[in-house]
Amino acid sequence: MSVTVIERQRPRYNPAVLRWARKLAGFSQAEVARSVRVKEEQVAGWERDQPEIAPTVRQARKLANLYKRSFLEFFRHTLPDLPDPELIPDFRLLPASSDPSSTKELKGVQLWAETQRINALDLYSEIGERPPDISQALFQTVDVDFEAAAAQARSAINFPIAEQVGRSAAGRRQIPVELRRKIEMLGVLVFRRTDLAPLRIRGFCMAVFPLPIIVIGKEAPTAEAFTLGHEFAHVLIRQSAMSGAIPRTGGDSSKRRVEEWCNRFASAFLMPRDALESYLAPPRNSLDEIAGEVLRRTALYFGVSDHAMLIRLVHLRYVKADYYWQVMKPKFDKEEGEYKGFGRPAYYGTRYRNTQGDLYTGLVLDAWSGGRITNHHAAEYMGIKNLQHMLDIRDHYRSG
Repeated sequence: MSVTVIERQRPRYNPAVLRWARKLAGFSQAEVARSVRVKEEQVAGWERDQPEIAPTVRQARKLANLYKRSFLEFFRHTLPDLPDPELIPDFRLLPASSDPSSTKELKGVQLWAETQRINALDLYSEIGERPPDISQALFQTVDVDFEAAAAQARSAINFPIAEQVGRSAAGRRQIPVELRRKIEMLGVLVFRRTDLAPLRIRGFCMAVFPLPIIVIGKEAPTAEAFTLGHEFAHVLIRQSAMSGAIPRTGGDSSKRRVEEWCNRFASAFLMPRDALESYLAPPRNSLDEIAGEVLRRTALYFGVSDHAMLIRLVHLRYVKADYYWQVMKPKFDKEEGEYKGFGRPAYYGTRYRNTQGDLYTGLVLDAWSGGRITNHHAAEYMGIKNLQHMLDIRDHYRSG
């Protein structure tokens, strides 16, 4: 009696997409082979135009994770319309740090962010809606007065200063959460990547429309609010950039002008001049220094960091600039470099929402709950495998 052995047919991936994704992620075939634990010749075979063998589903999923791509992309008949990203020019890195803009890690984060935007555009198409357009009236240039631009932006996102000031400690921690949601409601994707911290980058903006992107790192809530304001300014002037720490001198003067405008916008946005002057009367002449207790109390009132508050006080000539640069900035840099955060949220749904933001999470859930995409496709868009995790995300999102 003969026994017929039926070999399970492997999925038909597009070798051109496999090859494209590997090169886009910056890996050699040898590096991929070590990661997936196969021979280099096997990786080369997968990528041939007429491959004799394809990766298993498990191997293909490992490739998708390694390349930070969607597993479903490997089945496309044509290459995704996603060019190799033009790395965002970095204007604000610490002078002592090496430039990370060419590193594989940073490139990977940017590719991930671009992919999420493409996914979001696809999801809008699935649910039959147009992505939101930011009002043309909100767009600015660095020639515009940043005080007026900040006031206009606060009004547009419906964030009156009365809702911000005088909060408890728990309330202050919610300021960046609320600010992030309000910015997203304009049609801005706001993501969080904690792996930016080792690169000494606070965040970055990709000013592409519709659905511009802001990616923030891991900071104390009071500092995070300022970074959000800074990157929001980049969206409004339609200029992509990285955010680290701006040096006092050196660099391209036009780039420095952009960064300084965005810093001043963020300061005016979070600490409007009228509200600040009502709380802390301006001195007749700029002070050589400011008492630590006064700085701390004023920062707490506005729910911002001491660092952001002192920058604002220097801008408004409450305090001389030398006190910031020579005395306080080294202290602030040390404190912020040592910030460790509050640990991981206990629930998977919370962690996912912290990373992806409400706009992207809501799009996936709308398409999924409306039957526009399958469970499998929803998991691919979310980048997860466990159905229970998907349910946790849905339940957490619905709970507000």
